[in-house]
Amino acid sequence: MSEALMQHATQTIEVGSKSFAAAAKLFPPATRRSVLMLYAWCRHCDDVVDGQELGFGVVAPVAHDPRAELDSLYDQTRRAYAGEPMPIPAFAAFQEVALGSHIAPRYAFDHLAGFAMDVGQARYETIDDTLRYCYHVAGVVGLMMASIMGARDERVLDRACDLGLAFQLTNIARDIVDDAAIGRCYLPAQWLREAGIPQEEIGLPRHRAALAQVAARLVDYAEPYYDSAMTGIAALPLRSAWAIATARNVYRQIGVEVKRRGARAWDERVGTSKAAKLRLLALGGAQALSSRLRARSPARRDGLWLRPGRGAEAMAVGGLAVDA
Repeated sequence: MSEALMQHATQTIEVGSKSFAAAAKLFPPATRRSVLMLYAWCRHCDDVVDGQELGFGVVAPVAHDPRAELDSLYDQTRRAYAGEPMPIPAFAAFQEVALGSHIAPRYAFDHLAGFAMDVGQARYETIDDTLRYCYHVAGVVGLMMASIMGARDERVLDRACDLGLAFQLTNIARDIVDDAAIGRCYLPAQWLREAGIPQEEIGLPRHRAALAQVAARLVDYAEPYYDSAMTGIAALPLRSAWAIATARNVYRQIGVEVKRRGARAWDERVGTSKAAKLRLLALGGAQALSSRLRARSPARRDGLWLRPGRGAEAMAVGGLAVDA
């Protein structure tokens, strides 16, 4: 059963996220197993709610009931934490990592709340509204990943959350047109009005030049979160720091490419080549090594969004620590 779960998780990430799959290979074996198990659960939950398989294609457009599926995910997650047998591989994988790595239940349920925002067709008026969505679908995944790597200091967890926020802002910029095709928009309505783009016309070619400016603005907005995340890798074990720095570099490069392509950013899906991944992998290794030499002095998070449960002190202080 253990090997079958690992095989399931490995196949899931290789199809669902080629960018993160490359970086995940850098983790030490035990950490990599847990990371893949968590990813398999996140991917499963996303697919179940959207009626997809590994992020592609609608598999049950007629019988699919997102609200009922979401209720089932909440129930199965509660049962996983209760230690009940999990017949669904993704939930068996989640149970192993959640209980083994002491992932706080609030993180798992916060993640499911992000899917609830999609089911409820939430609208995003301001960038803070968009960041709240980013927290639920990606920032909290950073918190769970950091828990797997032994992080317990809340200030280190802030950096992990920041990386998740940056990833999701990049994803939103890359997928604007694809999201619009299925009736979703995560861009701040405020920004769209300023750009003169009616929300119901986001996907139309005549708005591409203006949309490119909005996407560039979002990519730029992610930069301080990518920078904040980099200060957190010093607190991680070396191989984990290498993996996280590499993932950061790869995702950040996607945003850079979206911005570079301008109005042509959505002609085809933006990704990174194998050569680029190798270069960014080497850079990640250098960054992980150099982080060992930096003093772990408190760093500030001035102006960055605060995750739920964090007081004003989290913005001002950012010392680094990790459990042995």
